[in-house]
Amino acid sequence: MLDALVIGGGAMGSAAAWALAGRGADVVLLERFEPGHTRGASHGASRIFRLAYAEPDYIRLARRALELWRELDPALLELTGGVDHGAVGLIPDALAAAGVPGEWLPPGEAAERWPGLRFDGPVFFHPSSGRIHADHAVAALQAGARARGAVVRHETRVLSVTPRGDDHVEVVTESETLHARRVVVAAGAWTSKLLPGLLDLRVTQEQPAHFAPLASSFPSFIHHRGDRSVYGLATPGEGIKVGFHGTGPVVDPDSRSFQPEPTGMAELRDYVREWIPGADPDDATWISCTYTSTPTSDFIVDRVGPLVVLAGFSGHGFKFTPAIGELAADLVGPPRFRIPQRQVYSGS
Repeated sequence: MLDALVIGGGAMGSAAAWALAGRGADVVLLERFEPGHTRGASHGASRIFRLAYAEPDYIRLARRALELWRELDPALLELTGGVDHGAVGLIPDALAAAGVPGEWLPPGEAAERWPGLRFDGPVFFHPSSGRIHADHAVAALQAGARARGAVVRHETRVLSVTPRGDDHVEVVTESETLHARRVVVAAGAWTSKLLPGLLDLRVTQEQPAHFAPLASSFPSFIHHRGDRSVYGLATPGEGIKVGFHGTGPVVDPDSRSFQPEPTGMAELRDYVREWIPGADPDDATWISCTYTSTPTSDFIVDRVGPLVVLAGFSGHGFKFTPAIGELAADLVGPPRFRIPQRQVYSGS
């Protein structure tokens, strides 16, 4: 019987396998699709990294993730600085309380620094933000897991997950039945299909885009606009990535269209035209991805019997990836291998 079996080879599942293998676990990672696939939420060239949260738990978790990203591969994370503008709320106060550097800039000074963006009020700048290469990160986590002794299997679809006791889970794939003491479910948009009735998750198809750059210097940015916030960052070789946060239609991950919705396209172009003078609104390459979200937008890292569940990260989870893997390994608990002493971080 395996110490741990991980279902889902996106960012979180790969991080869990990496962390578990690092502690000496006998672990197998199963991924339904081929390496580098684009059907879920972990693909692409860029994700925002930031410590800028209003919740102290998220700040602590991001700090731990920063340490682990550096441990995994320093080239994965590039700090470019980040800005928040609009209704930024308690973020500056929370960062100050945590000792994280940040400063307020008047809109004119911010526009001089970053002429590719337009501001209509004070801008909060935090230098500890940047970007992570998503595809490279997933590949590095899987390579690191293998180097530590994990088995990684792609194109292996899991059909069912059945607890058989406190320390036994049966996992049926299309070709075999596996048994493990613990199972980590990190299946993204497919989580509710594997664990029906357990979680309240909403799967949407989002459509950010890469717009052709007209300016050369961009921080990562969040424009807080009530319930329709906008995020963006420069993606080398791709353009300026811009997207509305969590506004796409609800979809079934097995039957979504991958096609951008015309009204959403027009609204995003209009936003770029008004707020991002450093990008061409009429020259865009559209992206299709899924969000899997909880009602509160807080993600789930929890254990139910022998099942460890990682879910609901879409929209802001990627930055925390290696720290989530560490938390998953904590929840798997002490099997036949030694767990080193360390501090445990928990999300909000």
